[in-house]
Amino acid sequence: MSDIWEAFAVAYARHDRPAGENFIGGDPHDAPMPLTYYVWVLKNGDRTVVVDTGFDQRGAELRGRTITRPVAEGLEALGVDRGGVADVIVTHMHYDHIGNDGLLPNARYHLQDAEMAYATGRCMCHGPVNHAFEIEDVIHMVRRVYGGRVRFHDGDAELFPGITLHLVGGHSRGLQCVTVKTRRGPVVLASDTAHHFAHLQERKVFPTVDSVPDVLEGYATLERLGGGLDRIVPGHDPLVSRIYPAFRRETEGWIVRLDEAPGAIPAREAGRSTER
Repeated sequence: MSDIWEAFAVAYARHDRPAGENFIGGDPHDAPMPLTYYVWVLKNGDRTVVVDTGFDQRGAELRGRTITRPVAEGLEALGVDRGGVADVIVTHMHYDHIGNDGLLPNARYHLQDAEMAYATGRCMCHGPVNHAFEIEDVIHMVRRVYGGRVRFHDGDAELFPGITLHLVGGHSRGLQCVTVKTRRGPVVLASDTAHHFAHLQERKVFPTVDSVPDVLEGYATLERLGGGLDRIVPGHDPLVSRIYPAFRRETEGWIVRLDEAPGAIPAREAGRSTER
């Protein structure tokens, strides 16, 4: 198996919100700062690995989100045989990362021990903690455990040559990011270790959080693994789908290549946002 992978981000939904909702303590930037929701696909000719499964229309309606292109449609555009996908990396178990039950019917799911313990343990007795989890999605994951379709990881691990998992925590107790070896060097799929580039640039923290210190340490981990912002892919920044090259002309703003260098990554300016 080749250890060089193609890497893609697939945008499937969005949520419009002001910048103040994206940072603990609010934000002085009086501007929109939407979330874009992504799944990620890694291919090397021999194998396809999907990172997270997003949510479907039911999940969107429960949370007031807007599906822009269903995840299945994005996978189809990339030529992914959903029945043939054998491995899914679950970065964490929040509703927008483990929904779409049945999307990949034959896959096994790679999950951190700490995340399953967190999502099914005593912390979920508290509404401010469990609000980011969708109970039906958690139940589906438990059923996969009993069906022998979950492989647990305890900390950092090499999944396949060229793909490594890194336990970060912070946003969720068992959150893991993914480092992928590509033709342009290592690319780090941050998932929710950093929602926007601005979280990394300004050392600010998204309000849904298990441990603020672990979030901040996670930023240092991303930078150590990637080496620079141009090799770190935030989990929810609309900029990702604009600064990276499109997979094909017709997928511009929808499916982009992460194994090719991005354009410039701007810093935020007072009174403005990354939504331009």
